[in-house]
This record gives sequence, C-alpha cells and structure tokens, in this order.
Amino acid sequence: MHNNRRETLEFLEAFLPKAKGLEVEVVICPPFTDLWPAAEKLKDTAVKLGAQNLHWEEKGAFTGEVSPAMLIEIPCDYVIIGHSERRQYFAETDETVNKKVKTALKYGLTPIICVGETLEQREQGITMSWVLGQVEKALEGLTDAEVQKIVFAYEPIWAIGTGKTASSQDAQEVIGAIRKKIADLFNAGVSNKVRILYGGSVKPENIKELMAQPDIDGALVGGASLKPDGFYSIAAFNQN
Repeated sequence: MHNNRRETLEFLEAFLPKAKGLEVEVVICPPFTDLWPAAEKLKDTAVKLGAQNLHWEEKGAFTGEVSPAMLIEIPCDYVIIGHSERRQYFAETDETVNKKVKTALKYGLTPIICVGETLEQREQGITMSWVLGQVEKALEGLTDAEVQKIVFAYEPIWAIGTGKTASSQDAQEVIGAIRKKIADLFNAGVSNKVRILYGGSVKPENIKELMAQPDIDGALVGGASLKPDGFYSIAAFNQN
C-alpha cells in the first residue's frame, strides 16, 4: 500500500526510459487507485500491468472488493493472488485462493500465486509440507493448459520486509520442490512451463545469486521496487 497517483506516475516516468532495453518481462502492480493512470502511461511499452488482488465474483454485494471484469477493462495483464499479507491480515485461505485463480484464468488474467511459510513453521521443519500443500490446493480443479499459464511466487514470510533473505540455496530447494510437485500433479511438460519467482527482501545486492539457481525464473520484488533506480538494477541483473 504505497504511492498515490502522482507518485506512481513519477515512478513510471523515471523507470520507463530505462526499461526499454531490458531483456526480462517486467510487471508493475500498483494499488487499485493507481491502475488507470498507470495503464495510460504503460501504453505502447513492453511493461505489463498487474493488480494486487481480485474477487472471484464478477459483481454482487461485495462492498470494497474489485472484480476481474473491472481489472480487464483497465486493462490489467496479471493479478497477485494469496500474497502472505492477504493471508495473514485479510483471512485469505487456500480455498479463496483457488477460487480467485480460476476466476483470473477465466477472464484472461495471469495469476501470480503466492505461497510461503512463517518462521515458526520453518523452525518446526514443516516448510515443504506446508508450501506444497498450498500449491496443491491452489491448482485444484485446473487443466494442464490452465496451469501452464500460471506464475508462482515463493515468499518465505519471515523474509518479507525484515531485511532477512532466504539463502539462494534455501530458495532453490523450495522452488525446486514446487516445480516437482507440479510435475507430480500434472506432468513435467506442464511443470517446466510454469514460471516460479522468489520474493522476500529481493534487492540489487542478491538478485544475481538468486537468479543463478536453476529453478528460479524471476523475482517478486517488494520494498526494493519503490525506487526506480533500485528496481531497474534488479530487472537489469543480467545486463550489468
């Protein structure tokens, strides 16, 4: 929950000229109130637009919610689903995540599904069972073709906004297990097409090491995305 309309436009004015030479796909996910002006600014650029959440119904008595029909009108390309903060503070569950994923796909939005464990769960040694359980429930009832369109983001909750970062080896271990889980649920062909990101205190200083891991396809960037120069440094990790 950062940046008003003016601040979002200032960010994009500073970032977009640099982004022209980037070799990676970049998605910006501002608050709902900034989506319309951001969409105007992103026209005719390669940078994609995403929302931070959506409701699984198209319309109805859901005061304060935003529907997929509203998002595609803007238009948005992506939507974050099940972010740890949504799960922690706003009663997001595996069941609501699954509903939102199905709705996003129905409306042509690419879901970025967040999964991850707390520090307590990691210390209890249940990281794998917890995270892989979230993955399985998120994909329940989906077809091979639908799953191939999905992006996952592994975000260890204990590493978000704390300055702590999972080691690149820790991140690879869990993300590799996520990819294997998808292969077990569907097949290796599907699993190899799913992009899996790491999120958790990603910054210019650690992006190269993270991206050197075989199963990490990208990053879900939090606080470091608020400054255009820092965010550019992360996106241009392989061009420096």
